[in-house]
Amino acid sequence: MSEPKVALVHDYIKEYGGAERVVEAILEIWPNAPVYTSVYLPQYLGPHRSRVEKWDVKTTFLQYLPFKAKLLSPIRLIAPWVFKGVDLSDYDVVIVSAAGTYTSPNFIKLGKKTLHICYCHTPPRYLYGYPVANAWEEVPWRKILKFFGQVPMHFLRMLDYKAAQLPDYFIANSKEVAARIQKFYRRESTVIYPPVDIPAVKFPTKRGNYYLTGGRLSRHKRQDLAIKACTKLGIPLKVFGGTFASYGQEQLERYAGPKVEFLGEVSDEEKWKLLAEAKAFIFPSEKEDFGILPVEAMAAGTPVIALKSGGVIESVIEGKTGVFFDEPSVESLIHAIRKFEKTKINSENCITQAKKFSKERFISEIRGFVEKNARTT
Repeated sequence: MSEPKVALVHDYIKEYGGAERVVEAILEIWPNAPVYTSVYLPQYLGPHRSRVEKWDVKTTFLQYLPFKAKLLSPIRLIAPWVFKGVDLSDYDVVIVSAAGTYTSPNFIKLGKKTLHICYCHTPPRYLYGYPVANAWEEVPWRKILKFFGQVPMHFLRMLDYKAAQLPDYFIANSKEVAARIQKFYRRESTVIYPPVDIPAVKFPTKRGNYYLTGGRLSRHKRQDLAIKACTKLGIPLKVFGGTFASYGQEQLERYAGPKVEFLGEVSDEEKWKLLAEAKAFIFPSEKEDFGILPVEAMAAGTPVIALKSGGVIESVIEGKTGVFFDEPSVESLIHAIRKFEKTKINSENCITQAKKFSKERFISEIRGFVEKNARTT
């Protein structure tokens, strides 16, 4: 069978995280596929900018808006009509990467024979009561904002459900997200875990004396718990990663003691070195969709201390590749750290577990899924 003509659709491009890694891995299968998105902001991509600049990115008229970086949230209200103007009817296969930000990338115009697949990282968290980056409870007059916000939220949930009925197939990035798709959309989905690009190098076996946390510094990622717990215990902690929305290093520094070190955004090489030399990677994220960083930590042979919540339950094995804590509290995390320090975890078990989530596995499963379901003329 000849290679299909493929296009990708992504909410918007302003950061490089798990969703963007999925797009990048799919482009390894179909390197000529364009990536359609509402807004492209490469200046915010940090050390990953050069990776995304290789993509054939095609934007909408929103790209020409002034102050568009600050308008990403309000754009949600008009995004359905924006994506309806994207005509991909000439493509054999369209894969929508729905990162849970907009409700609308599935509204694109398609041909009668176009195979429409939605790779869902999560239904929009802000629509269904999941922890998000912006904390409305910290905003003055929050009750008034919450009251008036119910009207557009109800409207967006209706649009989200309508958009979710359009794809021919759903792929979920975890069993956790598959359950959300069933609950909110009444759709079945196939689980294909996102890709973890594991370097083909031998990691050092010598560990440093520090714990590590980081990634995208966002409220619902709860790095504040790691900082508070390590500060209380008086143990070294390194924090890496870039800011998100109005939250970031400045807020987290309030909780930090003298043994907490902030590294800012780091390159992939620096990240792997940090992971490989850490005693453990602390992952306190609440109701995580999947969680690529814990798998990367295990790929470096490093155990994970994680909140027992969301998709991370599917990757970390209690007592074998890491330790869970049950509540998003400093006390619960401190208990887990003390438990970890008494637990012997074999690095080889961590590496073996991480290989189950390799990029090669992802590419094989995505290609197989498309070939199995592609429409023939």
